[in-house]
Amino acid sequence: MSLSSALNSAVLGLSAQSTSLGVISGNISNSGTTGYKSGSTAFSSLVTTPGSTTQGYSNGVTTTTLSNISAQGLIESDSSSTSLAISGDGFFVVTAANGDVYYTRAGDFETDANGVLVNSSGYYLMGYELDANGDPVGGTVPTSTAALTTIDLDEMTGMAEATTEVGMVANLPADAEIGDDFSVEVEIFDSLGTSHTVTYTYTKTAVNEWELEYGDPVLTSDGTTVTGTSSGGPLTITFDGDGNLSAITDAGGTDVTANSTLTISGWTTGANDSTITNDLGTAGDTDGLQQAASKDSDGDMTLYSVSKNGSNYSEVESVTISSEGVISVTFENGESRPIYQLVLADFSNADGLISYSDTIYKESNTSGSYVLNTPGDGGTGDISAYSLESSTVDTTTEFSKMIIAQQAYSAAAQVVSTTDDMYQTLISAMN
Repeated sequence: MSLSSALNSAVLGLSAQSTSLGVISGNISNSGTTGYKSGSTAFSSLVTTPGSTTQGYSNGVTTTTLSNISAQGLIESDSSSTSLAISGDGFFVVTAANGDVYYTRAGDFETDANGVLVNSSGYYLMGYELDANGDPVGGTVPTSTAALTTIDLDEMTGMAEATTEVGMVANLPADAEIGDDFSVEVEIFDSLGTSHTVTYTYTKTAVNEWELEYGDPVLTSDGTTVTGTSSGGPLTITFDGDGNLSAITDAGGTDVTANSTLTISGWTTGANDSTITNDLGTAGDTDGLQQAASKDSDGDMTLYSVSKNGSNYSEVESVTISSEGVISVTFENGESRPIYQLVLADFSNADGLISYSDTIYKESNTSGSYVLNTPGDGGTGDISAYSLESSTVDTTTEFSKMIIAQQAYSAAAQVVSTTDDMYQTLISAMN
């Protein structure tokens, strides 16, 4: 082995240990970074004469920096409902301000000034919109990141839901006199969320026969101001000898037992016309209206329940994110509805992703193409709200590696110094 080859090996060793120390330094400095994946340095012998069996030939060293992207970090709790952690495989799909798409496990998301979810690195979370039934808007589940959108919570400023269904369970007294009538006040909401009251009036017209009339709606707040015009009545309600509902027919004699409707037009509030479907029971059953003797033999009607949908206008109160990645908003009136579905990108070789920054990755030929799945499907993990995935750095291990790198660096530096001394000796001998 010549002095020059020994010097070259030592210099390569210094360079390799410098690289290793740089990786160790990066790991230690990111030991508290959410979603960070620790890196490592792999050393390989650099054979100067491949295939040679000669002993003493100088071998250098080369390094490769590795990142264990697929490693699972510890899941830790957090105080924010939009802090998200993935337990299992998969990556959040995020986008930069310029529209480029990336992938990350750093789920420290919060709303920016515009209400869009963004993490601490400035990348925006992506998903797709859901309708009120929890189905994709447009009817198709996206399979490409190009079909995803950023999560904008500011667009959900409030909601009002019009009443479209009313159900009633009651006993109409068989011992009432013909001509007796009983009223039930039903609260309904128009499409703008204003509360109104409609009076359902039941009048006994014959044995086993009643008539239902709808009153015009009035403001619930004062009980007197008429706010629209009701139509759809009168309805004829008949019962059999056992008190079971036989049929409900409209003014034209059509059986509307399963689909009788109350229509309200001309809302003074400016709301759209309302069509409300009544559920008054099933023919041959007592699951809605029935006829039997009054409870206390006083000829009074007994009202068991009135159910309805619809709600007044209400602001958003809170945001929740399920383990399946469904983002829902809950309003002040207690109503809740889904608005977005998060997806996770899965790769056949996640360790082959390209590190764009400490916690942001790009697809590569080595990683393979992404596959989009909802959390918990297709082998991807579940999402935990109020949680963050911690860094995979073990500081104890990194300090141990740092000591080894320092010793190796010092040894390589000593070889350089010794080689220099030998060169000086050789030069002196030649003079």
